[in-house]
Amino acid sequence: MSGDALRALVIDDSALYRKVVRTVLEEVPGVEVIGAATNGRVGMDLAKREAPDFVTLDLEMPELDGLGFLREAKSLSKQPCVVMLSARTARGAKVTTEALKLGAFDFILKPAASDLETSLAQIRQQLLPKVQAFQFSRDQAETSKSLATKELTPPRESIGRREETPRRPEFLAIGVSTGGPAALSELLPQLPVNFPIPILIVQHMPPVFTKSLAEDLDSKCRLKVLEAQGGETPKPGEVYLAPGGKQMKLESVGANRVIKITDDPAERSCKPSVDYLFRSLSHFCGRNTIGLIMTGMGDDGLLGCKLLKRQGALILAQSRESCVVYGMPKCIVDEGLADEVIDLQSLANRLMHVASPRGALTCR
Repeated sequence: MSGDALRALVIDDSALYRKVVRTVLEEVPGVEVIGAATNGRVGMDLAKREAPDFVTLDLEMPELDGLGFLREAKSLSKQPCVVMLSARTARGAKVTTEALKLGAFDFILKPAASDLETSLAQIRQQLLPKVQAFQFSRDQAETSKSLATKELTPPRESIGRREETPRRPEFLAIGVSTGGPAALSELLPQLPVNFPIPILIVQHMPPVFTKSLAEDLDSKCRLKVLEAQGGETPKPGEVYLAPGGKQMKLESVGANRVIKITDDPAERSCKPSVDYLFRSLSHFCGRNTIGLIMTGMGDDGLLGCKLLKRQGALILAQSRESCVVYGMPKCIVDEGLADEVIDLQSLANRLMHVASPRGALTCR
């Protein structure tokens, strides 16, 4: 293996899952599996000794469970990328949400199948994009370090037409993926209860997990956060999260704007899809929409932002430095669609400014 090989560690108390995950990882070019552990305690000992780049981690284990491993991992000299294996249950969703807040990179679902070949196929389909996302983010970080040694023109905060801030902001629409739960947990609690427009969010997540995320965010926000059911008329001070495995759009019903949840096909393999939501907004309130693309892999949201931009919407992108994976925002920036590129730490105050008709409100 070359020095650039991704060194992976598998931690699971199930012999079957250890075998399945290890087999899948060993198929990936550029990945070297350095070991497998039967529980979190053994895994932590291996992590201290071997300093892996990438860890797959079960949640429910004896001696030291997944959450315990993540807490202890904060003291490691080298922080590995951790992908959780989660059960398809409400409890699994709740614990996974906590794991993401503790720094897990992402998660995959345990296969529902009982036979080895089907389990391998399901794990392969889910895990490969996570490995690629981490490799992508690691390559970006190395590129940034290389560029930092050269004399560069400071990046511009504004990339587009800031003077075209929406005249009558009606909606804030957010698209986010890998790293999203932690980013939303930092952003949304900063917004005050008098945030002047409704917020619609597409976070790439499967069913059950979006409900758990909405409940977790609601418990810490002054805004009301809920998983959309369909039929709601969005109100200021409320946040609507697209349900996993469904599509969410906004429709005009008379003088009202109403959320509709559909079972329409996935777009760019995403369901819910950012493009799907943003496209619906472009049809009747594009000029008065604020579009925000946050951390995530892939290009979901690119087509939607193009449509919104044609209508005069304000498009914001999270900065490279504050993203877990600078994929979705990078697409927006590279296409010249982003009016502003903003650090996560500054987003709340900037959103308050652009969402207010007179730009006079700030977070308190």
